[in-house]
Amino acid sequence: MNIEQARFNMVEQQIRTWEVLDQRVLDLIGQMRREEFVPPQYRDLAFADIMIPLGHGQVMMEPKVEARLLQALSIAPTDVILEIGTGSGFFTALLAQLGKHVYSVDIMPDFTESAQRRLAGHGIRNATLETGDAANGWDKHGPYDVIAITGSLPIIPKAFDLSLKPGGRMVAMAGTAPVMEAILVMRDAREGWGRESLFETNMPALLHLAQPRFVF
Repeated sequence: MNIEQARFNMVEQQIRTWEVLDQRVLDLIGQMRREEFVPPQYRDLAFADIMIPLGHGQVMMEPKVEARLLQALSIAPTDVILEIGTGSGFFTALLAQLGKHVYSVDIMPDFTESAQRRLAGHGIRNATLETGDAANGWDKHGPYDVIAITGSLPIIPKAFDLSLKPGGRMVAMAGTAPVMEAILVMRDAREGWGRESLFETNMPALLHLAQPRFVF
């Protein structure tokens, strides 16, 4: 496989055509070596338009989904970011390249350890990886400018809304299979929250979720 041609095709044929026009995002994904974050047995699928299994029932998001989420977050170089679900560490690396610092939490110690090695191998020093159960909130380093929740939830816990700074942005996948949507949450300076539906999706759920009390 011609890796660089495959990377170029991924950006031009999958990502750009899926309404990702932010040149910073396109350039970053075109430069970051995604194949080095994919489990070895799936390396040949690193640039395919599919979710890649990571173990424990979790997956690496499709490249176009990663790109759309990054574009929606409009990350600034001064932003402090919370990521729920470290996974392979690839999305962590993208967030770290765009923001000031990333705090990434995963419930699986092996995900945290392997992602730490990959990030160090790429010289990424502005990411702090922690192992913990953050499915219902993680305000340890908050409030945050940006929150990225990379697994799905039936509803977004209010704790995450409250962990956003005024002017902050959050992306999350909400709903239950097979009907889910990626949502952008924006907190304004008057302590209000706005929501925008980005696209339909179907992602594995975060582990240890509190079940919603009401279903509408």
